[in-house]
Amino acid sequence: MTLSAERTLSQTEFLLELNPVVEAELNRHIPVAKEWFPHEYVPWSEGRTYDGVLGGEAWIESDSNLSEVAKSALIINLLTEDNLPSYHHEIAVLFGRDKAWGDWVHRWTAEEGRHAVALRDYLSVTRAVDPVALERLRMQHMSQGFISANDSNLLRSLAYVSFQELATRVSHRNTGRATGDPVADQLLARIAADENLHMIFYRNLLQAALQLDPNQTMRAITDVVKSFEMPGADIPGFQRKAVAMAVEGIYDLRQHKDDVVMPVLRFWKVFEL
Repeated sequence: MTLSAERTLSQTEFLLELNPVVEAELNRHIPVAKEWFPHEYVPWSEGRTYDGVLGGEAWIESDSNLSEVAKSALIINLLTEDNLPSYHHEIAVLFGRDKAWGDWVHRWTAEEGRHAVALRDYLSVTRAVDPVALERLRMQHMSQGFISANDSNLLRSLAYVSFQELATRVSHRNTGRATGDPVADQLLARIAADENLHMIFYRNLLQAALQLDPNQTMRAITDVVKSFEMPGADIPGFQRKAVAMAVEGIYDLRQHKDDVVMPVLRFWKVFEL
């Protein structure tokens, strides 16, 4: 599949050349993607009816046993997952809905869809956060939509999601530990496992792109590493919450470099090119 380094492929050519790789990666992915059910990870017996139309108990601060930074991290993680419709639109337009690309778009979306369901159910049942404030944040954030900074560029988008899926895995895993709640830790570990498999899919796909057109692909990787930010960066209050999360060790610049950027770059052998 390796082409001459002098050859510069168009985006359409990349889509066509990579389609067999997408198909092979999808066939590899499905058997290892463990089926799981969000309802099994939620402690339903802890739930109580809220105030409102059913006349239950209003949420109060003391209902939550979580630290402020753990609550902030869970909110950021959930709101980021909530924006799945926008992410689906972005990759469906970019990858298309035909052949193996389309099969992957739908499979990825279906797997990602479990994450927000499980997280919101956990937060609601355990009364971990104010449900009214959470819903208002969801409406505000999703109403803005998500527009990728990668300008519908296939290679930059593949490089971005390779790093982003791994960054999300690290954030979910460390958030689970920060809660001090074994139930939350188990749920977030399950979600993190999905994110890791998604990272592997995109990482392997970009590795194939490096073989097709190393110069153009390396430029895309460089651009993404220099400009990377998480998809939830436009969530209201994100910067303040991100600082608190960094101080707590949930996600900071050192982790971004050591646990996200460098492992992926080493896999692609960019320092050997």
